[in-house]
Amino acid sequence: DPLRADAVIVDETSMVDITLMYGLLRALRPECRLILVGDPDQLPSVGPGNLFSDLIRSGVVPMVRLTEIFRQAAESAIIRNAHGVNRGELPDLRDNKHDFFFLRRKDPARAAETIVELVQTRLPQNMGIPPEQIQVLSPTRKRVTGTAALNRAIQEAVNPPAPDRPERRFGEYVFRQGDRVMQVRNNYDVIWKDGLTTGMGVFNGDIGRIVEVDNRSELITVDFEGRLVEYTPDMLGELEPAYAITVHKAQGSEYRAVILSVSDGAPVLLTRGVLYTAITRARELLILVGDEEVVARMTANDRQQRRYSGLRWRLVQIANS
Repeated sequence: DPLRADAVIVDETSMVDITLMYGLLRALRPECRLILVGDPDQLPSVGPGNLFSDLIRSGVVPMVRLTEIFRQAAESAIIRNAHGVNRGELPDLRDNKHDFFFLRRKDPARAAETIVELVQTRLPQNMGIPPEQIQVLSPTRKRVTGTAALNRAIQEAVNPPAPDRPERRFGEYVFRQGDRVMQVRNNYDVIWKDGLTTGMGVFNGDIGRIVEVDNRSELITVDFEGRLVEYTPDMLGELEPAYAITVHKAQGSEYRAVILSVSDGAPVLLTRGVLYTAITRARELLILVGDEEVVARMTANDRQQRRYSGLRWRLVQIANS
């Protein structure tokens, strides 16, 4: 039952693994044009394979690489520093102007406090950016500046317990009315409602807000940009707080304002690819909070996870034959 399309355009192809691409190709008619758009310098797919990189490095598939920074984009320190990091150049952390800022906090506990202050008061009051348009990113889930600790601290600051905010505890999390949450695995069967419209499916990485916690019926209702989904107790394992998320979880998304925690952590997570991906998530404002030595280590650490794949070799063999 192939797709009835003359052309298919796939964005964020760096996130596509080998099995997903196999399913897509099987769904396309032989005469269909397939156009893949993506950034090979971002983090590789969560699933198996090294698809996008293999396609590019094979030299078999026609490719156009966009390298020119136009005048309007060149005025953005976010874009300039992203390209610089990609070349292994340390971002200019002294030029706190325009849309790119660095706040030195060598003590991780002080860095966490500053991140909470930025979300709770400083950005809303000084720059008119409400907390719901701010996304905190961290390379890691653990430690004082990891997403687990930051989520608890930010929740306490921007959505504390109150008589008019019912809540429900599930495992290590407290889900409270008004909380920002993320769906962390694909669920193709859940039913959502959008006014008079209904549909199925909520997917890994979708971010929403809890609009109702009904402890009598044990239901939690989450609004995913107009799509309302009811979560029963057995479904709560699919939700996590999303005031702070890992850089890996943020790939493929963009936010008006991004606060990136850059404190010490595992070397496998403090890489150039993680830093580059985090920088490119910000649309209007990026603030780095932490240690400039960590930023330097991430910029210099071009380590990439080695993936063993035969796709590039097979493409070359087919082309030569």
